[in-house]
Amino acid sequence: MASLNKVMIIGNLGRDPEVRYTADGAAIANISLATTSSWKDKNSGEKKEETEWHRVVFYNKLAEIVGQYAKKGRPLYVEGRLKTRKWTDKDGIEKFTTEIVADQMQLLGAREGMGDPDGGSSGGASYGARGGNGGDDGAPSYGGNTGAGNRGAGAYAASAPAPARRPAPASSAMDDDDIPF
Repeated sequence: MASLNKVMIIGNLGRDPEVRYTADGAAIANISLATTSSWKDKNSGEKKEETEWHRVVFYNKLAEIVGQYAKKGRPLYVEGRLKTRKWTDKDGIEKFTTEIVADQMQLLGAREGMGDPDGGSSGGASYGARGGNGGDDGAPSYGGNTGAGNRGAGAYAASAPAPARRPAPASSAMDDDDIPF
């Protein structure tokens, strides 16, 4: 029987990433990502909210990128798989933790110092542990944009910036009322 271990999550960083290096120089970054659900209580009509915290771990080049660009409070899209680890604490008690091992990441919202004048969010950059297409903002990219890129076996190679989009040719055959959405 086939199985699937896939996680896609969008949340806000609860603190700056913690980056460390192994003895052989490989980078490992850990973050806490918060997702919030809100609903209206049926009995009281009061708006309720629940925040869930997710542990996310990044490896190698992706860990270095997260450590450099991701900051507390920034929205982030992460794609990866769930992994449960077991360890024994200093008191001899066995502990378990489940975390997301990320293989794709996209910084969301406005870039530092380049906010949208209307206060909205604009741009972002895509990164991943596998080769793929770059984001539409011309930033260096390591992987697919929002995880939809090529799932090839590329090893953290930066892809070329996306080509500039050409405006659609003007056509009198179709006006705005003919567009089905």
